[in-house]
Amino acid sequence: MKLLFLDCQSGISGDMTLSALIDLGADINYIREHLRKLPIDPFSLNIKIVDKKGISSKQLDLRFYVTDSEEQLKPPSHALERGHTHEHSHDHGHTHTHNHGHEHSHDIGHHSHSHRKASTILQMIENSELPFRAKERSLAVFRVIAEAEGKIHGMDPEEVHFHEVGAMDSIIDVIGVCLALESLDIGRIVASPVPTGYGKIMIAHGLYPIPAPATAEILIGVPLADFHVKGELTTPTGAAFIKALVDEYGNMPPLAMEKIGYGAGKKDFEHPNVLRVVLFNVEETPQQEQITILECQLDDFTGEAMGFIMEKALNQGALDVYFTPVTMKKSRPGTLITILTKPENTFVLEELLLRETSTFGVRKSEWSRRILSREFKEIQTVYGKITVKVGMLEGEIIKIYPEYEDVKKAAYQYDVPFVDVYLVVQQAAREQVII
Repeated sequence: MKLLFLDCQSGISGDMTLSALIDLGADINYIREHLRKLPIDPFSLNIKIVDKKGISSKQLDLRFYVTDSEEQLKPPSHALERGHTHEHSHDHGHTHTHNHGHEHSHDIGHHSHSHRKASTILQMIENSELPFRAKERSLAVFRVIAEAEGKIHGMDPEEVHFHEVGAMDSIIDVIGVCLALESLDIGRIVASPVPTGYGKIMIAHGLYPIPAPATAEILIGVPLADFHVKGELTTPTGAAFIKALVDEYGNMPPLAMEKIGYGAGKKDFEHPNVLRVVLFNVEETPQQEQITILECQLDDFTGEAMGFIMEKALNQGALDVYFTPVTMKKSRPGTLITILTKPENTFVLEELLLRETSTFGVRKSEWSRRILSREFKEIQTVYGKITVKVGMLEGEIIKIYPEYEDVKKAAYQYDVPFVDVYLVVQQAAREQVII
C-alpha cells in the first residue's frame, strides 16, 4: 500500500498540493486527460520549476481559454488560493477583494457574472467517468467546502454558489489532486498539524481575521500548528483536503521514505513557502484503526426526518449510519441512531444530533476495528468499464465486489436487471483479478 505524508509546515493550498504531487511523480498527462473529459472551460495545465529559499520546487501554471473567435489563452483566478490583492470569488460565492499568499492573475471577462451551485458541481462529478476513488474523494472535498460555507451563510450547502471563475479553479485543483492521488495509487494519507498564519483579510463582508471564516469552519477538529507568520498560510481548498482526505494526523511515520516532492506557493516569506509531500511503500499488514461510535435514542421523530439525518451525517464524514428499533421508557417504540465516524469528525456529528434531532444527549465510545486493505480496479465487461472494490488480507485478495453506482448506471444504460449486470461484473472481475 502507498502511504502519503503531507508535511504542511508552510500551510496547504490547492495549487501547492497538486504541484507537489506532480513533483512526487503523479502523471500530469493522466490528470489532464481526465479533466478534459469534464464539462469545464478549455484550459492549459503545466508545471514550472521555481526556487523557494534554496528549495527547488514545482509550481502550478494553470490558464483558461476564452471561447470566442480567437480563443485567447487567459490566466485563471484561483479563487480559493493565495495571491496579491485582487478581485475574485471566495468559496462562499461572493465577488470580493482578497489578499492571499499564492498569486494568480484574473482576466476572464466572459465569466464575470456567472455562478455554479455546489449541487451542480457535485452532480457533474457524480455523472463523470472519473476513476471511482478519485470521484469519491472529489465529492468528499467539495461537500466539506459546501457544508462550511452553508453553515457560515445560513443556507443549504447544495445552494451555495461558486463564482464561475472560482468554480473552474476549484474543479481543477480538487479533482486534479484526487487524480494525482490515483495516479500515485495512494491508499492512505497522514498529515502534520496545520498552520493558518495570522493577520487580517478583506472579504466581501469586511475585514476578517485569519484564518478566513470558511477555513476556520473546515478546520474544526483538525490539529493546528503554532507557526507565527503574517499572512494566510492555509486556504479553504487546502483545509478541505486535510479534512476530507486525511486518515490520521501526526508526525512523519517511522518508515523508509521512497520519494519526496515539493509544491511551491507564489508568495515569498522568510521561510520556504512550499508543501512537502513524502511517499512511503507500506507492507500489507492487518490494519487497525480507531473509530468513534455516537448513539442516541428517539421516540418522537418522523421517518422523513430520520432519512434527512442519515443523509446529512454521511455528507459530514460519517463512515456509517444505521437505525435500530428499540423499546424505550413507558413501553414506547423508538429508534436508536448509531453513527460510526473517524475521531476528527466527532464534534461536527455530535452537534448534528444535538441540533437537528429531539435528543437531549449523545453517548460516545471509542472502538478499534480491524479492516481489510482496499483498492479499486476498473474491469472491462460487456457493459463497459465497471469499478470493483478489492479487499486484501496480508496481501491476499479475498473479496471482490462491484461498485453499486457503476452497476446501476450500466443497468439503466443497457436496460437489463441490476442483478444480471452485477453477476457479469463479478465473473469478469474474478477472471481479470486473480484471487
